[in-house]
Order: sequence, then structure tokens, then C-alpha cells
Amino acid sequence: MSPSFETPGYITFDLGPGADLGLWSGQFENLSPDVPRTSEVCLAIDGGPDELEATFEQWKSKGVTILREPHDAGFGLTFLAADPDGNRIRVAPQD
Repeated sequence: MSPSFETPGYITFDLGPGADLGLWSGQFENLSPDVPRTSEVCLAIDGGPDELEATFEQWKSKGVTILREPHDAGFGLTFLAADPDGNRIRVAPQD
């Protein structure tokens, strides 16, 4: 997914009519992925386990930091990744 707006420390993604995802580091200089993150954003995808596995392989091949490989978490197959600032991104099936 390509960003719809991007500046140092701030980026947005168009998620569809009336929905954007904005990520802001809160600072613009000396960003560090070493700062512990205690929350996560969930990207819910359609397509079931095969689509989730394909997304995982695509992200992995692009060098995305994978924090936890695909596993069953009770609500379905999921994996956990991190953006370059260390923010956690969970990929899970859409309800």
C-alpha cells in the first residue's frame, strides 16, 4: 500500500471512503526504533489464511521486520511486524 501523504515523522494511508490511517512519531529528528512500543495497529485483511500467508511472504521479501511469524491466535491466523520506527503492526483476518 502506498502512502497518501508523507513527511518526515508523519505518514497517512487512504483506507477507503472516509477512513485514513495516520502514523506520527511525535518527533522529527533522532527517531529510534529502540524505544519500546506498547501498542499495535491491526491491518485486517480479506481472503483467509492463504491471503495472510501471501501477505507475510511479500512483506518478508521486502525486508519488513517480522516480530512474530504467522500463528493461530484464537481469532485466526495472524503475524506481527514492525515499521522502521518500531511501531507494531498486526496482520489478522477481517471479522
